[in-house]
Amino acid sequence: MAHQLPGPSRRYASLTSLLTLLVGLNPALSSTGMAWPATQVKPELPFQLAQAQDPRKVEADRLFQQGIQQYQVSQFEAALQSWQQALKLYQELKGRLGEGQALGNLGLAYYALGNYPKAIELQEQRLAIARELKDRLGEGKALGNLGLAYDALGNYPKAIELQEQSLAIARELKNRLGEGQALGNLGVAYYALGNYPKAIELQEQRLAIARELKNRLGEGQALGNLGLAYYALGNYPKAIELQEQSLAIAREIKDRLGEGQSLGNLGIAYLSLGNYPKAIDYQEQRLAIAREIKDRRGEGNALGNLGLAYWALGNYPKAIDYQEQSLAIAREIKDRRSEGNALGNLGIAYFSLGNYPKAIEYQEQRLAIAREIKDRLGEGQSLGNLGNAYWSLGNYPKAIEYQEQRLAIAREIKDRLGEGDALGNLGVARFNAGQLPQAEQDLLAAIAVFESLRDRLTDSQKVSIADTQFRAYNNLQRVLIAQNKVEPALEIAERGRARAFAELLAKRTQEKETLAIQPIQIAAIQQVAREQKATLVEYANLYDEQLFIWVVKPTGEVAFRQVDLKPLQQQKTSLANLVAAARCLGAIGCEESVLSRGSQQLAYNSAQGDRQFGQPPVTTIKNDYLQQLHKLLIDPIADLLPKNPNERIIFVPQGSLFLLPFAALQDDQGQYLIDYHTIGIAPSIQVLQLTRQQRSASRTGEILLVGNPT
Repeated sequence: MAHQLPGPSRRYASLTSLLTLLVGLNPALSSTGMAWPATQVKPELPFQLAQAQDPRKVEADRLFQQGIQQYQVSQFEAALQSWQQALKLYQELKGRLGEGQALGNLGLAYYALGNYPKAIELQEQRLAIARELKDRLGEGKALGNLGLAYDALGNYPKAIELQEQSLAIARELKNRLGEGQALGNLGVAYYALGNYPKAIELQEQRLAIARELKNRLGEGQALGNLGLAYYALGNYPKAIELQEQSLAIAREIKDRLGEGQSLGNLGIAYLSLGNYPKAIDYQEQRLAIAREIKDRRGEGNALGNLGLAYWALGNYPKAIDYQEQSLAIAREIKDRRSEGNALGNLGIAYFSLGNYPKAIEYQEQRLAIAREIKDRLGEGQSLGNLGNAYWSLGNYPKAIEYQEQRLAIAREIKDRLGEGDALGNLGVARFNAGQLPQAEQDLLAAIAVFESLRDRLTDSQKVSIADTQFRAYNNLQRVLIAQNKVEPALEIAERGRARAFAELLAKRTQEKETLAIQPIQIAAIQQVAREQKATLVEYANLYDEQLFIWVVKPTGEVAFRQVDLKPLQQQKTSLANLVAAARCLGAIGCEESVLSRGSQQLAYNSAQGDRQFGQPPVTTIKNDYLQQLHKLLIDPIADLLPKNPNERIIFVPQGSLFLLPFAALQDDQGQYLIDYHTIGIAPSIQVLQLTRQQRSASRTGEILLVGNPT
């Protein structure tokens, strides 16, 4: 193939990136913890006899109540000890009701500590006693708590069966609190199965009951679980809003477990938006709380999510370390779903290191667990990651097969992020298999999915998520150019840049709070060039491998050139590094130091100027970097540029090129670009179109804006 699309990146990180392996990795890592039911928080006290009581009974009741208080503030080990002592006394007194309640609460303590087999054993004993005593309320609670333990082990059909039995008893007894708890726990099980609409329906019913009863704990849990479901559907603003409400309630009622879960879920949402520092901050807060209250499952989830954030930042050894810690805890507490998540994430880290056999091994282990516990989301993610690994090995038919399976599952469970990822990866695999028309359709469909998710975001969130989804646009440009579709490729290049800014301009121009603008088409692009009486030059840097350049003349003529950037990679540098070196202003050693650095760090350094390097400012810029950049950016299109120096050129850069002083670029003769051309810069052609419309509607005169360069 003349053009090979880059596969899942080893460097760029994003939950929603089309070509990374992250494919929604663990959006539900914390969700299993959100299933904490309110049933165990206020268990019934044993029946009080009218006559004088045995001192042992009084002590047992005191210990029982003490355990409740300890449990309510997440002191699970202390509660465990209190209830063990109470159980011993109830058994000595042959108080079956008290014995059953103590067994049930002990089961809850073991559940909170992540020992699910022990929790099941104790809840089954409690259930037997409740049925023996014909205690329908106790029977319903035992069934519900058994359901939670089976949910934690990934046995969702069994969990649903038990929760439905618990719900039936609660309704029979007109126990509204129990009804709400059963509805919420059913919602958690359906969430785990990927049935998000059903999960939302059940959580909304639970929320209504919790508010009716003024049950703040239940309200917070319902809000958090609703947030998880909306996250899974790609509605991040709604997810964040709900998790923040849940967090506020948890802090108000001093629910440390719930506080930790809400913090973790907020971290996951911000990770999906590409805000990695914020994601790490939230996960570290969650990890601290989990360790404080001995919440082993929460600790494992927080470690795994921290691993994801460091993976996203390109720190793969640290990501592996966190995932191995998470895996160890999952196996220790027999949490199958978390075990699968950790295995999958380890596979992703090894993929990023280029160890594809090891990546496949981990993904196959995860796939087996996902199928065993009927985790449809995890199954789809594993299939997609296996497809990416086989893509990297050049086995495109197998990659296509796996991505098609993943796409089918994503659509079945309404996993919109997964659908976008699968379509994007499918498009890349089909491109490499020579199936260009199909690849084009897949990538267009992927972009449509991602753009549908942007509609509900704030302006700043749109910018964040656009940074993580740029690969779909880049890959489609390559597919189109390979088919010699130059003008459609320019439309896609425009569609993928400055959309948040363009929408903001459009809203201000039309004075509307919300406004979805349509992507600019080639006829409108040509009209902009005519109206501006300028030559438009748009750049697209594709993975530091190819530079695409479109030139749109005032006549409407569109020309295309491309530049091979691979020689820069062979020199262990990049276009971004050259830009940063040119901006060093001759600081001693600066150019050499930045040329070998990563472009992400360079962007920061160049913004700091020479102060970053502790050197005094130097007024001359090194000519060789400016001339090298002139060769890359200007020479390939020099014959297309206007000869009249008064005719304008408007450059539309991308990424690091926005930091480049185009006017200072020098040709072989040492002449600056500004000597020959009148130069302008714009974030996108569509922004040019919108600013002209805004200017036409404005009554103000011309304005001079001066910015402080520091």
